[in-house]
Amino acid sequence: MKYKISGNVIRRLPRYVRTLGALEAAGKEKVSSGELGVLMGLTASQIRQDFNCFGNFGQQGYGYNVRELRGGIAEALGAEDDRTAVVVGAGNLGRALIANFRFGECGCRLAAAFDVSPALAGRSIAGTPVLPAGELERFVRENGVDVAVLTVPKGAAAEVAARLAACGVRGIWNFTGADVEAPGAVVENVHFTDSLQALMYYLRNGAEG
Repeated sequence: MKYKISGNVIRRLPRYVRTLGALEAAGKEKVSSGELGVLMGLTASQIRQDFNCFGNFGQQGYGYNVRELRGGIAEALGAEDDRTAVVVGAGNLGRALIANFRFGECGCRLAAAFDVSPALAGRSIAGTPVLPAGELERFVRENGVDVAVLTVPKGAAAEVAARLAACGVRGIWNFTGADVEAPGAVVENVHFTDSLQALMYYLRNGAEG
């Protein structure tokens, strides 16, 4: 099922999944919007509004079934979609993501990585084959790749993103530090510096800013 949800709600959904997953792991079967609000620093009203985007998960006087709610939100996030993903750029960051990030929990199957270095071609990182960058377009088309994780040098980001979109990649998770656009693809630009600088602000000014 497809949902039309605002951007602000979408940004909160992964937090809901994490929090509900922790509650489920602790054996909790139901939870109220008030309890979730305390755990997540949100109002009960905001939580109810967010969940109303997906239908009627709760029952008056009962609350939310933790497992069902987590499953419904995960489904909305595409965690069951089984998308095919590749990593483009097998340097330090690319290798760390390949070895440690749980792509499967986000609905992605990591099929391969690509790099321009001849020394890396033919290697395997945590079971993921590293292929020459020149094979990128062919592999994407033949394997129906949906998502590319971009970890190339910053200066190459725009060119590689354009190549990916041109050969059919629909989503790009961009860690290069450069904001890129790729017509035909959705790009999520990730900036580690933004998060660290926000932390530094709070250290100077206090959490309430």
